[in-house]
Amino acid sequence: MEITQLTTFLGWTTLINFGLITLTSIILIAFKGSIVKIHSELFSISEKGLYEAYLNFLAQYKVLIIVLNLVPYLALRLM
Repeated sequence: MEITQLTTFLGWTTLINFGLITLTSIILIAFKGSIVKIHSELFSISEKGLYEAYLNFLAQYKVLIIVLNLVPYLALRLM
């Protein structure tokens, strides 16, 4: 695989992953009541615990996107 192909691949994966995290955030905001109700009944977790779990998930996903997609993409672009 050539560097240009890898750079293109990482660029697209970064864009797709940021799109997914944005979509997930919008869905969590728009359908907060029904999602919390379903998850709290399914996993027996309080609403406060669910909000913490959602924020933890989004924060970890964002860090993974930055570390595994964005940083390598930028490093290849700067080469």
